[in-house]
Amino acid sequence: MDLTIKQLQQRLEAQGYICDQDLVITLYLSLKLAKPLLVEGAPGVGKTEVAKALAGALNTELIRLQCYEGLDENRALYEWNYQRQLLKIEIARGSCDPAALEKDLFDVEYLLERPLLKAIRAEKRVVLLIDEIDKTDPEFEAFLFEMLSDFQVSIPELGTLKAKQIPAVVLTSNGERELSDGLKRRCVYLYIDYPTVEKEVRILQVKVPQAQEELVRQVVRAVHFIRSHLNLKKKPSIAETLDWTRALVALHADALTPEILGQTLSLFLKNRDDQETLKREVGLSGLVEQIRGVKDDSSGPAGATCHCGHHQR
Repeated sequence: MDLTIKQLQQRLEAQGYICDQDLVITLYLSLKLAKPLLVEGAPGVGKTEVAKALAGALNTELIRLQCYEGLDENRALYEWNYQRQLLKIEIARGSCDPAALEKDLFDVEYLLERPLLKAIRAEKRVVLLIDEIDKTDPEFEAFLFEMLSDFQVSIPELGTLKAKQIPAVVLTSNGERELSDGLKRRCVYLYIDYPTVEKEVRILQVKVPQAQEELVRQVVRAVHFIRSHLNLKKKPSIAETLDWTRALVALHADALTPEILGQTLSLFLKNRDDQETLKREVGLSGLVEQIRGVKDDSSGPAGATCHCGHHQR
């Protein structure tokens, strides 16, 4: 990778991804060391967007493996195209040596590539996103070790397939369960917190440029107050802040009022109990008073922390 840290940051921001220096340096080291990047953080803080922005910055394809409970090797790596194999058997029936036919049936042309194998066999370096790895079980993590260490996969009928170009791998986790030490040792680690007030203002200005600056600042102050002062089941994510701002623009709002808050509450609080908590503990008028009486403060949750994982395997 020939990019400098500054060039990488410029390319990420050209993709609309606003990032601080810690995040850029961690991502740069992941690329430079050819190690996967493990990104942890609460839902909605921009973990998946790291991979999307990186693919755009590198001008390459994003291959995504969405994890879920029960995900297994076949769904993640490959399956055999049984229909094509059966068709081949029917066509070759009685006219082909059985041993040769069997060998031919288990050739790469009969593979159905799933995300992991597709990334390994890509002719050009791609970005591989393994999204929400914490939703899988420890056995699937162990299955990933060979690929994340050596960038190769083993298929019994074909042997070991090595990566043609080492992919840039990004794994994300919402922290629903503790990931294994074996997985962490193979990765560069990044934690993303909710952004500071000033950073979230910049994000909204880039993503929703038609919104007036004062409205943007009021929205961000409101969201930060809610995240830090209320005990909610689901704190508003950056994506929900963006949706709320777009909705306010669509309603031609130039400032937050109790009435407009009530009309758009479901855009940023998507749980009935959380909505009632806001109304009961602060009130819509109280929230408006809070955001109008608070000055912006660039301090806040730390944006990202880095640990480059130089442990022995």
